[in-house]
Amino acid sequence: MRHRTVRDLMTTSVVKVRQDTGFKEIAKVLAEYGITAVPVVDDDERVVGVVSEADLLRKEAARLDPVGLLPVLHPGPADRTKADATTAEGLMNSPAVTARPQWTAVEAAQVMERHHVKRLPVVDEADRLVGLVSRADLLRVFLRGDSAIREEISGEVLVHTLGVAPGAITVHVVDGRVSLKGTVERKSLVPVVMRLCQGVDGVVDVSAELQHHLDDTPVSPEPEASRRAGLAT
Repeated sequence: MRHRTVRDLMTTSVVKVRQDTGFKEIAKVLAEYGITAVPVVDDDERVVGVVSEADLLRKEAARLDPVGLLPVLHPGPADRTKADATTAEGLMNSPAVTARPQWTAVEAAQVMERHHVKRLPVVDEADRLVGLVSRADLLRVFLRGDSAIREEISGEVLVHTLGVAPGAITVHVVDGRVSLKGTVERKSLVPVVMRLCQGVDGVVDVSAELQHHLDDTPVSPEPEASRRAGLAT
């Protein structure tokens, strides 16, 4: 099984700014390219941080209301420092949350979810910027055609990986939803089949009606109290 990686999905033409890029220039870059955040790199193209719209808005939020109707905010030291910053170095969030080219889409998605970010700069072993992967890029996995999903499950997963006889399980795929019908040799294979099918790129859901020839699942030991009651009778 081959999963599409961040390298397959990422954008390689990345908009970026330097540490000394000024506030207004960053705002111009975000507006010009229709993006909400931009990676910050040093002179060696290593990613040192990320500046987002939220970082720029801190300066606006920290200003006094010209009408005098809104309450005065009293930001903490860190927010105050960012509000006073005029270059990317002071505005950015650092260290940046990044991805590696060899990561799977699942790994990248989990990192985005964990850190509540919409995109990840992609860096090489030296932390140099090589691309950018976004939520939209990761969702391209689910644009994979049903026929390609069916062929991978029927051939790669069932026959080559699990050794299931060709034709023993029929595979139907509609809009990424996989349904399996057939028979496997051992009952313990059923959850393995389900798990591997769920891991195929583009699969949305898996349902199965699978029979088995041999029940090789372990038998739970009989509770001691029940065993003694049985002996007493």
